[in-house]
Amino acid sequence: MDLQNLAYALTQVVHNFGAVAVVGGIVFARWPQAATPVARRRFAWVVLVSWLLQGVSGAGFGAISFAYYGQFPDIHGIALVALFLKMACAVGGLVMSAVFLRYQRAGSEQRQYAIWTGLMFLAVTALTAAAFLRWFS
Repeated sequence: MDLQNLAYALTQVVHNFGAVAVVGGIVFARWPQAATPVARRRFAWVVLVSWLLQGVSGAGFGAISFAYYGQFPDIHGIALVALFLKMACAVGGLVMSAVFLRYQRAGSEQRQYAIWTGLMFLAVTALTAAAFLRWFS
């Protein structure tokens, strides 16, 4: 068994499920029928932890490459822009989720909806950048 491929595959599983949880948590939090404050708070925790998983598993890809080749992947151009965009989305998603959790009770319904909209924008942007990173690297 090739341990390098196993490490990449397992990291990809975590990365994929993290992406599903980010998008799914946001969609259900914005869904009108699930809009209770308790449900939104739970979804915010799911989204925050999932963004964290995205960051850690993304860094894991670089760590695996470094461990096996002694250097990080050689990416440039569009792939590098996509990587930085994904990293910015993950940081932004962590910050916005934390802000929501910290200020949910004091925030208006409109402000909360704006945060969820921003989180959705970050999630869609990160998923789109992932495709460019994959195919231009």
